[in-house]
Amino acid sequence: MAMTDSTGSTWRYRWAQRQNEQRRRVFRDADEAWRRRDEELRRLRTLAAELEGSADAGAGLPLELAPGEVVFWVLPAAQLVEVRHSGVLPAPDLTVTPQRAALRNRRPDGLRVAGAGMAVITNRRLALLGGRGRRDWTYAKMTGLAHDASAPVTLIQVLDRRRASGLLLPVDVAADFRFKLTLAFADAIEQRSFVIAQLDEAIAEHAQLKPFRPAIATPAQARLSGFVPGGRRTVAVAAGIALLVPVALLESDPSDPTRSEVAVAATPAPTAISIEATPTEAVPTETVSAEAVASPTSRRASRSPATPSGGLCGAPANPMGYGFCDGSRIREPAADVCDWFDCVPGFWAGRGYLVQCRNGSVSLAGGSPRACGAHGGVRRAFRR
Repeated sequence: MAMTDSTGSTWRYRWAQRQNEQRRRVFRDADEAWRRRDEELRRLRTLAAELEGSADAGAGLPLELAPGEVVFWVLPAAQLVEVRHSGVLPAPDLTVTPQRAALRNRRPDGLRVAGAGMAVITNRRLALLGGRGRRDWTYAKMTGLAHDASAPVTLIQVLDRRRASGLLLPVDVAADFRFKLTLAFADAIEQRSFVIAQLDEAIAEHAQLKPFRPAIATPAQARLSGFVPGGRRTVAVAAGIALLVPVALLESDPSDPTRSEVAVAATPAPTAISIEATPTEAVPTETVSAEAVASPTSRRASRSPATPSGGLCGAPANPMGYGFCDGSRIREPAADVCDWFDCVPGFWAGRGYLVQCRNGSVSLAGGSPRACGAHGGVRRAFRR
């Protein structure tokens, strides 16, 4: 037997079920993306702390190691690429943020393949051992380094060669190659501790972006607009028509019986909005007033989030695009912001920027020492 509330309705329970399923799905997708990035950051942190080179790893390679030189990694297959036109690459740095977008297996325009062989990363240089000889990129002479954002290509500029050159790698090993090359370069300039500290900071920042588990929608939160086809827009249009009809009747001339009869016949009388019961369930007739339709503080649960939270850096889904990614702070939020977020009492009395409190509620008092004082303190600021 179908569950019903105190009015005998069952559509409210179906509405709550749909809302909860959608909220769980959005949360599950966001949480899965968050966990993947967290695991990758922690893997890089472990690798940065434990990767140690070895002179024995160079045994059997056609490469003579200098005193104190050790091998970090050997890649069996790589292609040598050269830039057709001379240019200046950005200076080498120690940025180790994980690759977000997938690399495509392609060779960018302006590059030509000049050979192939085995790539070897040591604590002194990057070497390519091929059939046409050996190509070395010594860290001490490196003036430029660039990793292509969409292709598995790394270009290097050194003092003793006019044009930049580099390696075209298999897609599945490009990310590890770039990270280990960064570690080897950091060792050469005695800055591995900086790389580790950078990863620790990235892990701490990412922990703050962990998605909140959504609140559970209840049947009591359902509104008539969740049952009417077209939702709140249909109710608003119908309420507007109901308000305009009496005005049209009052403007008609009451002394002209013929005109009055025409007006009444041509325009339907204002009636309450109702839903007819289906054969399988009883749905109560409900009236929606103009004040309820026009109210800017309507309940959030009667809406379905339209924006996936995966693109908002862990923020709840919302159509305004408010998230925790890069951007400017929000000092003038949209009028219906409390329809999508759990606003604190007295939200609009705030005189700062939009922030999220520790308990998940939202305040407009960002920048004030009293912001979120009764809600665990400020967790992070919304940005757009």
